[in-house]
Amino acid sequence: MIEKHFSAEDGVLQITINRPEKKNAITFEMYEALIGALRDAAERTDVFVVVIAGKQAAFTVGNDLANFAEWPEDDKATAAWRFLEALSTHPKPVIAAVDGLAIGIGTTMLLHCDLAYATPNARFQLPFVSLGLVPEAASSILLPLLVGRKIAGNLLFTGEPFTAEEAFSFGLLNDIYSVEDFLPQVMKKAKQIADKPATAIQATKRLMTYGLSDTVNRQMELEQTSFNHLLKGPDFAEAFSAFRERRKPNFRHSSESANLEPNQ
Repeated sequence: MIEKHFSAEDGVLQITINRPEKKNAITFEMYEALIGALRDAAERTDVFVVVIAGKQAAFTVGNDLANFAEWPEDDKATAAWRFLEALSTHPKPVIAAVDGLAIGIGTTMLLHCDLAYATPNARFQLPFVSLGLVPEAASSILLPLLVGRKIAGNLLFTGEPFTAEEAFSFGLLNDIYSVEDFLPQVMKKAKQIADKPATAIQATKRLMTYGLSDTVNRQMELEQTSFNHLLKGPDFAEAFSAFRERRKPNFRHSSESANLEPNQ
């Protein structure tokens, strides 16, 4: 369900999330495959750029909630967190190619990609609060730094979807390409970068991320602590029940969730 295609001529490794029947929802096994693919790309001397894409007009709708519910309680956020860690610390340029839905981690991972492109069909969403959870991928700090606190607050508090045009205006995307030309244009940009001196490219990436790396790591740890804690709370239980029963959740059942924040 994770495909890898390497172009020796271009020096580009394309990683494709391939589960179109579930709109590329990510299972824990798929996270492990993504982590492996990123580590492999980091170690290979013939890979200079990584492109992450989704199959058949979807990037990813985020975690597969059914698979998520079956996973051991202590490991629920671990696989996703390790994927984000592998992505955020990757030594080589990573490009996101977004077509269709990019929900949850499908949006937050873009904050750790060096470049991101989309089609006009792309739709982004950060529904964490709507699930009784908190954001991940250090998005609680990176998103306000990118778009400003008020826009970030609107996106995170309401969980409302936003368009490719809005994402571009926020600085989340580098450009928007037509559906017909999309992957060829993205791969053209990837090859342009792969043709540059690899040592200089990777040194430049290290310099660009060095100042924020400790802050990002700390924020991801804080988010994971809160995320894991809230998974045990009534709001997530209600959100998951509503998802399975195909109904609107009712979060006004108690004030218990207000006391769930762990000591940090």
